[in-house]
Order: sequence, then structure tokens, then C-alpha cells
Amino acid sequence: MANADKLFSPSSEKDITRAILGAFSAELDSYVESDVTIIGAGPSGLTCGRALAAQGIKVLIVERNNYCGGGFWIGGYLMNKLTIRAPAHKMLDELGVPYKESSADLFVADGPHACAKLIGAACDEGVKILNMTSFDDLVLAQDGRINGAVINWSAVKALPRQISCVDPVAIECKILVDASGHDAVAASRLKELGMLEVPGCGPMAVVRSEDAVVEKTGFVYPGLMVIGMAVSSTYGLPRMGPTFGSMLLSGVRAAELIAEQLQAAKDEQKAPASA
Repeated sequence: MANADKLFSPSSEKDITRAILGAFSAELDSYVESDVTIIGAGPSGLTCGRALAAQGIKVLIVERNNYCGGGFWIGGYLMNKLTIRAPAHKMLDELGVPYKESSADLFVADGPHACAKLIGAACDEGVKILNMTSFDDLVLAQDGRINGAVINWSAVKALPRQISCVDPVAIECKILVDASGHDAVAASRLKELGMLEVPGCGPMAVVRSEDAVVEKTGFVYPGLMVIGMAVSSTYGLPRMGPTFGSMLLSGVRAAELIAEQLQAAKDEQKAPASA
């Protein structure tokens, strides 16, 4: 409690440091192993994480920036309004985000408001977010399946090469999700290794691109799923610009597929061994 003559408690600098260090260390230790690790805290990653965590699935999102939301914050051309094409506007209703109908079945919302609601909803369901953390490499299990990610502080990449020899660490998961946007960092690493074709996004074509992103959301390698704009880059689909319906619905679709696979794995473990 605060002192009678002071507004705030007498907690000192060392107490504050210990509080941060203790809480961060405990959480990181807990999430070194999770059910699902998502690379990227944009709209698709947050939506996927929220839907999974709501089912009791342990989810960690790794975000390279010091903020979450990706392009969801800033809309298009640094004008912080975002558009959603029907039927994805129902997701805004679910999150409690106000919007207006700009033209038939095209809706416009405030980017920061929508982003804040989505971040809050994901965290409320139990998603944990490790920000200022960049994907560095994949972790491969002995059977060749992807079962984790190598990560490092984002700031390390800004250091001069002579002093940037900071070894990364690895985290493990049952399923890794690439929600890193156009960069498709996990899928692109497989391309570097000659294990996957990743042609990159095609020119903009909104009407075709959004349907295709949701349709092709899924696993591209054992243990690795691509969602959102990472789908566009992985399959060479057209880009869609500052409209975000497919990002949200891709996240929903991904969560359905992941939950099915996790449940199938549980069922397989419970099944009696063949005679």
C-alpha cells in the first residue's frame, strides 16, 4: 500500500528491475516450448493465435517490431484507415470495432482502433507475444519435420558486423506458423535450402487475391503453415494492398487446420499399439 503521505508505493528502482526481470524470465522459460509458435503479430497471426488460445492451445507469437499489428495499424499510404470486404466485416462485429460502409459490401474502419481491439482480444485469450524478436532460422527434428524456430533480438541486426556476433537461441513447438507478411521468412528459409519454391507476390489484383489467400492457407512443409500475406509470397499470388479481410479469415482458417492436426496427433498417441 502507498504511504499515508505519498501517492505511490515505496517501490524502488531495484524492485522495478526485479519485477520486470522475474516476470519476463518466467514467461520466456515457459514458452521455450509451446504448442504453436507464430512468426508475425500482424492481423493474420493475431487472429490465428486468438482462435487457438481460445481452445486452450498454448500459443507464442514472435514479432520483430516493438509494436504489434503490422499494416493493420497504418492502412494504406500512411493513412490509418483500413478496408474490409464482406463477409470479413463480421470479424469487426465480433471484436467490437466500429466501421462504416464506404460502398456496396466495402467497409472502412479506424486502423489503430481495430488493431488495439485485435491485440487485446488475442491477449485476453492467453496468447503471449515476444516482441523485438526476429526469426533467424528453422529448427528441424530428427525426422525432418520443422519443430521450432531460431530467434534473436531484432536490434542485433542493426549492430555493426564486427560486434554483432550474438548467438541466437531456439524455441520448440509442435507447429510453426509463418505469418510474417510479404517476407514469408520461414518459407523463404526453406527456399534458401532448396526445400520449397517461393516465387514472391504477384502484381495487385484484389478480387482474385483475397479468395486465393484463404483458399491456399495451410501447410507447405511438415510442421510449417503459411497464412496471410505469406501465402501470397509462397504461391506467387497477387497482392491485395490495404484491405484486410483475407488476413483475418486466413487466420481463422489456419486455426481450424492447426486444431485438427493437434487433435489428430493426440488421438494417435492415445490409440492402442497394433498387435
